[in-house]
Amino acid sequence: MTTTPPDIERADAARVDNEKVNNDSVGIDRRRLLLLLGLATAVTVFTATVPLLRDWFDLRVYYGTIDTWVHHDGRIYDYQVPGTTYGFTYPPFAAVGMLPMALVSLDTAIALCLLLNLAALAAVLYILAGPLLRRYGWYGTAVAACVLALLEPLRDTFSFGQVNLLLLALVLADAWLLSTGRGRWAGVGIGLAAAVKLTPALFIGLLLIARRWRAAGLATAVAAAATAAAAWVAPDASRFYWTEALWDTNRIGRLAYVSNQSLQGVLARLAEPAEPSRAAWASLVLVVLCVWAWRTHRAVTTGDWVGAFAVTGLTACLVSPITWVHHLVWLLPSFAVLLRHRRLLWLAGCLYAVLCSSVVWLWFDDASGPGGFLGSNIYVWITLGLLLGLPVGQSSAGRRFLSRRIRATAPAPNPVVPTTTPATVQREGEASFSATGTGSEPAPADGRGVSAEGRGGSSEPTGSTRPAARKPQSSSERASWYTVKPPPA
Repeated sequence: MTTTPPDIERADAARVDNEKVNNDSVGIDRRRLLLLLGLATAVTVFTATVPLLRDWFDLRVYYGTIDTWVHHDGRIYDYQVPGTTYGFTYPPFAAVGMLPMALVSLDTAIALCLLLNLAALAAVLYILAGPLLRRYGWYGTAVAACVLALLEPLRDTFSFGQVNLLLLALVLADAWLLSTGRGRWAGVGIGLAAAVKLTPALFIGLLLIARRWRAAGLATAVAAAATAAAAWVAPDASRFYWTEALWDTNRIGRLAYVSNQSLQGVLARLAEPAEPSRAAWASLVLVVLCVWAWRTHRAVTTGDWVGAFAVTGLTACLVSPITWVHHLVWLLPSFAVLLRHRRLLWLAGCLYAVLCSSVVWLWFDDASGPGGFLGSNIYVWITLGLLLGLPVGQSSAGRRFLSRRIRATAPAPNPVVPTTTPATVQREGEASFSATGTGSEPAPADGRGVSAEGRGGSSEPTGSTRPAARKPQSSSERASWYTVKPPPA
């Protein structure tokens, strides 16, 4: 009678185990793929049947303006979309930056705009939640894309052909440069965004509060240089914009329009049909700016740069005279802050659901009475609540944003001899600007038995002795329908 050698038996058992693991993995991937297809179908049906599409209205404004300026010797701020009173409202540098549209057709411009917005969204997600998305792989990334597709500010930005995501990506690019120790060029993105649209200039104030003098100076210089270049290319348009168009809010749109989710919009709906009090608006803006400065200082003092950028985006939406719903993409960093606290996941889910609902459009025709006051301004209340209550400056993990680390590579653990793991030295400047591994939750251990907090958590090299870690297991008109009364660009 022959017997099977022990090593062959072990090899057979290992092969059987591997086949079982592979079969289980294939089954999980199939279930995930089916769930993802179902979610994508639901999102597609929702966007196709609910009147949410804006027919690239704002992009048509941009394209018509550039076409008239370049090919028909028209003036930038004289063009209006046929049948409407809406025309170009951005600073002249924005028109200069859009000059390549004169070389392509409208359909090509729409396709390019879609690709640019997708690239900008990918950059924003990478900066805000890159480690989290990598943890869940393709499946988590695809689910996140489907979830974000329902968020009203995002879907409006895409279907209007707006520039908000590009500006957000530029601002967060500076955050990434600072966080990875490449601060030499930090400020360029904020400066360009401020030259395209004035609201992002508030982020220069953030750099000043943080005492990032070089970045603040570079952002100011870039914005000034871009504005000067536009004045050289289009002197008449620049003169008209800075002396007349900038101060005429009627060019942008009706202040009381329900899509205006700013403090000025709240006052305008209260005062309608009269004009809102400018003194009251200025007073509210001053109060909000004081709260912003206090909360931002607290955030940067504790190293919570994620929270500092989030609070600044919230404030920009509140103090701007007009903040259309699609401008609220500046709330995305606030969701990144909420997601780093498990105890606040329910709040993030509730706010997400409201921002997907288009609920403000229920008061499209009439925003009078207590119900109208509360309902038509619900996005303003969300922004104010986040400004006052967003958990910033409370966790040491937010310090990763502008803290550079040298991550020591530990030797492979010996199953017999205890492992001595040196702590890493924390230096200024390098890490991910992400929503993961923060808040009051313990940081997960990596494959070497070193926690995420343990890497770089000490300023002095020390040693700690511990047993070797086991290998981780692998594994209708009232809705938001703008075509009857399309909003301005």
